[in-house]
Amino acid sequence: MPLNLVLVADTHVPKRARSLPGQVWDAVDRADVVFHAGDWVEAALLDEFERRSTRLLGVFGNNDGPELRRRLPATATAVLDGVRFAMVHETGQAKGREQRCEALFPDADVLLFGHSHIPWDTVSPNGLRLLNPGSPTDRRRQPACTFMEAVVDGGRLAEVRLVEVRRG
Repeated sequence: MPLNLVLVADTHVPKRARSLPGQVWDAVDRADVVFHAGDWVEAALLDEFERRSTRLLGVFGNNDGPELRRRLPATATAVLDGVRFAMVHETGQAKGREQRCEALFPDADVLLFGHSHIPWDTVSPNGLRLLNPGSPTDRRRQPACTFMEAVVDGGRLAEVRLVEVRRG
């Protein structure tokens, strides 16, 4: 049976937005597994994700204070239908990212990360898939705020979609 995933990072609530867009909450409500790659900013948002998610995996980011750092790890891993996921907030500069992440996460098939607010979807020379969903609340220099939806099916990451957050 396929697993529906939601990938989100850099929500920055309430600093960049008062709340998470309804479109994102709708996706969270439908997902089998939700990944949040850090920069929650306030623990109340983590509480809401925990209430609404069937299964939640999260890490803290550089903008997350002591309470979030007590409740969340710096890195997280999970195996979903045979696909090995790892997650971290920061991966450093874009140049050399794939090789650097292969060395840091040699047992992962997919690495989820955040920090830059820039969507990213690449595959390293040895097959590590790197995914950054961007930010659903702070697009910075991007054309739109974003998150990702994905499907794990038959022991593989079968589908990844970058989703633009609708305004209004």
